[in-house]
Order: sequence, then structure tokens, then C-alpha cells
Amino acid sequence: MKKSFCSLALGFAAAVSHAETFPAPSPNGVTRPEGYRDWSLIGVAQRTEGGTVRGILGNEVAIKAAREGGTKPWPDGAVLAKIVWKQAALKAFPASAVPGELVHTEFMVKDSAKFASTGGWGFGRWVGEKQEPYGKDANFAQECFGCHGAAKATDWVFTRPVKLP
Repeated sequence: MKKSFCSLALGFAAAVSHAETFPAPSPNGVTRPEGYRDWSLIGVAQRTEGGTVRGILGNEVAIKAAREGGTKPWPDGAVLAKIVWKQAALKAFPASAVPGELVHTEFMVKDSAKFASTGGWGFGRWVGEKQEPYGKDANFAQECFGCHGAAKATDWVFTRPVKLP
């Protein structure tokens, strides 16, 4: 089986090596998509204030849009996955930033009609290795959308698709 760029670049397969399980849906009904571990890389990010590194993957709809410049707006059916790890350094090369402990997984599902109150995006987050759904009720999505307000010009998405050689 061909390894994806994300598996090679981020050690994705090693960092999330347990068998795929399906946690409960998020309080607003967003589910963690089956097979997301095999999606292709859209981008990477580092959050210095929280000391995390992130791999951003996309389903086929999202990858097509990203590769063809069709992200303003992203098309309905696009799903973005963000895998967030604590930043770790390698003992042999301490200046490196590699994935450490899993913090959470996040998904954004583009459905302009269903999620009109949050810019057309459904948000879901699952915390830690146990992948516990985040949020007490469906209103947690307003917390996500509030943060994403800074990215209104890019259809509420912070991720910039990487250009692959």
C-alpha cells in the first residue's frame, strides 16, 4: 500500500497507531469520518502558544478543491481533519518539532444549508487518546465559529493548502 505524504512527513501512522475506533458524535451531530487516516495532506501548522503541531488532511472533495484553487469558498462536501499533537523534540536533534502526545482531533464539514449559522461549516472535536466528544451541547460550535471569525475572508478556514512539488 502506498504511504501518503502525511504518513511519511509527520509520522502519522506511528503517532496514531491503535486500531481505528468510532467515538460518539459531537454534540451537534458531526461524526468522525471513517477512513480519515488515509486522506491526503492539505497542510501543516504549529501553534506556538500551546506548543502543538498539526497535520491537516482532507477528503477527496477537499483535496480536489485545494489542488485546483477552489477554496474561496470551499465546496459543499469538503471535510477537513486536523490532528493535533503536543510538540516534541528528538533527543538526537532537539531543534526539531515532531508529534508527541495526541491532544485532539478536529473535523470541519462543509454543508452550507445544514450549518448556515456557523458559516456553512459543522465543527467536531474529540479529545485525547480516548477521543471523547468535546462540548456539553450543540452550542459548543459557536465557540469554534467565534475563533474562526478571523478567517472569514478564507471561508472561515485558517489552513492554507501546501504546494507540493
